[in-house]
Amino acid sequence: MDITTLVKLTSRAWSLNILAHLHAGVPGRQAPLLAASGASRTSFAASLEHLVELGLLERNPGHGHPLRPEFRLTPKGVRAAEIASRIVSAVPDDTEFSLLRKSWTVPILALTATPQRFSSIRSDLATITDRALSASLVRLEEREWIRRDINTTQRVPFPTYCAANTGIQINRAIDLRV
Repeated sequence: MDITTLVKLTSRAWSLNILAHLHAGVPGRQAPLLAASGASRTSFAASLEHLVELGLLERNPGHGHPLRPEFRLTPKGVRAAEIASRIVSAVPDDTEFSLLRKSWTVPILALTATPQRFSSIRSDLATITDRALSASLVRLEEREWIRRDINTTQRVPFPTYCAANTGIQINRAIDLRV
C-alpha cells in the first residue's frame, strides 16, 4: 500500500475497522457491520461511503434490499482489508484503538520505521498541517507508540521520531510501498 492511499483510507475513523471485519468474515450488510464495529450510525455510514468512493467496496449486485444493500470487497479492497486486519489486530485494547481511529496515526507510524525528522514526515504527508503533525506526534509519544530522540551529532541538535512498541507492530503490518 502506498502512503497516499493509506492517508485517504485512514481519513475516516471507522474505515480500517470495517475492512478488518469484512476480512474476518462479518457479512457485508450494514446491520452486522455496524454491530461489530461499535460505531455510531452517522460515522459508520460516512466511512462505508468513503470506502465505496475509494474503490475498496462495491454494492453486491442482485443481493439485498435497495434500502439495505449488501457490500463486498473489490480486488483492491481484499488487499486493503488484509492490511487493515493486521493493523487492527495489533491493537486489541479499545482504549488504544481510539488512537488508531485518529486521521494521521497510521500514516505517521507507516513512515517512522527508521528515525525521521519532523520536516521529513511533513513532506511525505503533503496534506498534513504542522499543527496536526505536532499534535499527532505528541499523542503517539504519550502512548509510547513513537519514540522521540534528540540527535546531537550535528552542530544544531534536532529531534527524530521512530515507531516503538505497538507503533512498530502497526508499521510492520502496513507494508508501505514508497
